[in-house]
Amino acid sequence: MKTSEASPPENQIAFAFMSESDVRQPRAGVADARALAGGVHEPGVIPIIAASLAVGALVLALVASPSREPLLLTLLSVLAMLGLFATFGYVAGHIRVGERVRDDDLVRAFANSLDDGVLVTRRDGRPLYANRALADMVGMTAAGEIKALETLFASDPRAAAAYFRLERAASRREPWREEIEVKPDGQGPQIFRVAQRPCFVPGHDRELGPMALWTVTDVTAERARQVSAVATLEATLERLDSLPAGLMEIDSRGTIRRLNATLLRWLGLEPQSLSHRTLRLADIVTPEGAEMIANAAAAFYTSGQGIDLDVSIDKGAQVPLRFFARRDNQSGLLVAAFRREGTTEDGPAAAEVRFARFLQSSPFGIATIGADGRLVSTNAAFARMIPDGAAVVGSSAADVLCRFADSDMRTAVEGALGQALAGAASPTPVDITVGPKSEFSRRLYLASLNNAKDAREAAILYLVDATEQKALEAKFAQSSKMEAVGKLAGGIAHDFNNVLTAIIGFSDLLLQTHRPTDPAHKDIMNIRSSATRAAGLVAKLLAFSRRQTLQTEPLQLGEVLGDLAPLMKRSIGETIELKMPTGRDLWYVKTDRTQFEQVIINLAVNARDAMPDGGTLSISTRNVSERESQKLDYHGMVVGEYVLVEVSDTGSGMSPEVMSKVFEPFFTTKGVGKGTGLGLSTVYGIVKQTGGFIYPESTVGRGTTFRVYLPRYVPDDEEALATQKAAKKERPQDLTGSGRVLLVEDEDVVRSFAARALKRQGYEVLEASTGVEALEVMERYEDSVDIVVSDVVMPEMDGPTLLKELRKRNPELKIIFVSGYPHEAFETSLDKDEQFAFLPKPFSLPQLAAKVKEQLAR
Repeated sequence: MKTSEASPPENQIAFAFMSESDVRQPRAGVADARALAGGVHEPGVIPIIAASLAVGALVLALVASPSREPLLLTLLSVLAMLGLFATFGYVAGHIRVGERVRDDDLVRAFANSLDDGVLVTRRDGRPLYANRALADMVGMTAAGEIKALETLFASDPRAAAAYFRLERAASRREPWREEIEVKPDGQGPQIFRVAQRPCFVPGHDRELGPMALWTVTDVTAERARQVSAVATLEATLERLDSLPAGLMEIDSRGTIRRLNATLLRWLGLEPQSLSHRTLRLADIVTPEGAEMIANAAAAFYTSGQGIDLDVSIDKGAQVPLRFFARRDNQSGLLVAAFRREGTTEDGPAAAEVRFARFLQSSPFGIATIGADGRLVSTNAAFARMIPDGAAVVGSSAADVLCRFADSDMRTAVEGALGQALAGAASPTPVDITVGPKSEFSRRLYLASLNNAKDAREAAILYLVDATEQKALEAKFAQSSKMEAVGKLAGGIAHDFNNVLTAIIGFSDLLLQTHRPTDPAHKDIMNIRSSATRAAGLVAKLLAFSRRQTLQTEPLQLGEVLGDLAPLMKRSIGETIELKMPTGRDLWYVKTDRTQFEQVIINLAVNARDAMPDGGTLSISTRNVSERESQKLDYHGMVVGEYVLVEVSDTGSGMSPEVMSKVFEPFFTTKGVGKGTGLGLSTVYGIVKQTGGFIYPESTVGRGTTFRVYLPRYVPDDEEALATQKAAKKERPQDLTGSGRVLLVEDEDVVRSFAARALKRQGYEVLEASTGVEALEVMERYEDSVDIVVSDVVMPEMDGPTLLKELRKRNPELKIIFVSGYPHEAFETSLDKDEQFAFLPKPFSLPQLAAKVKEQLAR
């Protein structure tokens, strides 16, 4: 019995190698080898016999001994234990009965069965082992030894150089591979793939040292098959190039991977020109045509329907071609193109070609429909107007047109199609919407073709893009509605402001005669507060209609927002974090400071309402250059320099439906009694009246951003200095004064309040109800009037006309206009250099007194 040994680790040489003497004395045509890799030698016969005799003698001595029984029992126990171990060893396979096959014989048999030559060498190149296949490749010497491997490649310089590279890599223990061609005498060329890699034998590193394992494979037949395949392919390509049809292969990205010579010639291209450029399908046909081919390839291939398109390259001459295509899962798109003949001749063929060219070059969609309601043919514009590749020949026309339509629209389309297929004359056009979000509008026209010779086509369909027209119609309707509200607000604002001026004014007079402890004081305050709220509502209507009075001045928005920050924090509450990053070196803008503050406050209050559980409100500012404004994709925005104010929140956001109505007057998402719906419409009006633009952006659940673009204003040095002084100047606390004031007002209650208010402050007041009466008063008092306070809109003679007449008599006379209309409404009727002050209605007693004192002090 012999115990088996474990197999060697992977990538280690475990078969026998030949010694140097074995190389010199080969056996059976292949070099034999000694067992150098750990093969087990069988024990000799004499030691076994000697051991057996010794054991037998020991047993006889024990039997003859007088104390044999204990010893005999002990021996039997030992033998039983040995027998038990032998039984387990045999069952487990560690002990075998019979002669063991030598490991080197197994390895030699395996190596000799290989078709590839195998050679193991020392680091210096001396061979240790070679199999029979290698002997057949390199041959043997007269003494029966295998020739050296280098003799196989010595006849050719290139082969010898390749073998030298292999040997050099083997000496450095680097794996290497070469493919070497040799030409034996009287034979055809042979190609060998030779590879070597380092190897070692466990336990024999010192004896054998570093070794290399060489493999030699004859690949002559394999290379011959490859050459034959290439020749066949070249012949096939040559036949494809000679076909009278253009062929091309297009990948999934629309890039043309291959073209045959015919199509290259039609396009006017040279094969070498494609080596330095990437050609796409959209480069030779229109983008619509490319989309039409790519999306409808399968239908065209199965139905035999072709697409007539004009192709050109680099804006060269157009070539009319008919395309047939199919989609391949591996290569992408396979397209065949045929040249349409008869383009310059008369006859049916020429007429068909001309019709096809007219059809494909049409700017609106055209399609023919069969009697079964399916698309028979379409042009490129039709494929463009029906997105997502839905316009496929063979599909139901109703399904294509109503892919994203509602039930009512589908009913209308199916009814129109039914009438056209039944022969009805010119059904009424139908408006449809297409696109996943119904973002495109199309107008559908249908006509019957019952008299057509081709029975496959029963009706023709025309599709016109009406998206822009629908948008303009909606915009015009919205503008008309806003204009109507604006005219209404402007028309009633003057009368409202006169009434509110009287209410606020007389309330101020009463408050001067009633102490806070007086029971009537609280009632008067309520009256004044209600009037002030009404005045604010009128101001919002005027702002929305862009007819409010703006006291514009050059402003640096960073400073304005800095002054507004404390009020903002109180307005939004403690649960909302306020961030106000300001850009450096902000440009000036020219706007009304009070109205701009109202814009920011309105936007902040809306943001607060969108964050009931808290969040972050960010108000940032920065400059926007003219180049940057060119890149902005905002409808209606003029290119120029702007100062951007961006108000962002992290609130609930707005849906697209709400976004489309966000600036409409009286539109609100708040509950009844919680909002007037004029906040954002007021913001819009103020921004537009200033010459700016406002654009909202919102995502439901993520927040809303309003971007306000105000045009840059470049003030001169004097204007900037005056603006700084005005910002530092505080309103005078002492409103008393002296002088003679001419008060011109056609509303008696307003004139009465204003006269009493000015008299209480120490002024002498002269009254007039019209402009003509004012001139008569001026004649009586000649040059003793210090200042004129006049309404603008009056019967007989309005304020601007009165000013012109007064200037003829006294060019230095000071005048203050009061009106419920903005001063821009009457500035056009005055000279550009005319100097006057303006006080908008409604005004309070302190405002009137302060304005008069301010003008007299100049």
